[in-house]
Amino acid sequence: MTVTNESGGRLNAFPNEPEIDLIASETSISNQLKFFGLIAGLALISIIGIYFII
Repeated sequence: MTVTNESGGRLNAFPNEPEIDLIASETSISNQLKFFGLIAGLALISIIGIYFII
C-alpha cells in the first residue's frame, strides 16, 4: 500500500491496483457469429437455388 502524508500530519493510504489485462479486439463470440452468418448465407442461397430448380 502506498502511504502519503497530507497537511496536518495525517496519513492517507492507497491500495495497489491490479495489472490491467488487455482483451483481444476479436473475441470468440464474434468469430462464432461470423461462422453462423456464413452458414446462414449458404443455407439461404441453397434454399433459393432449390426453389428455382424445382
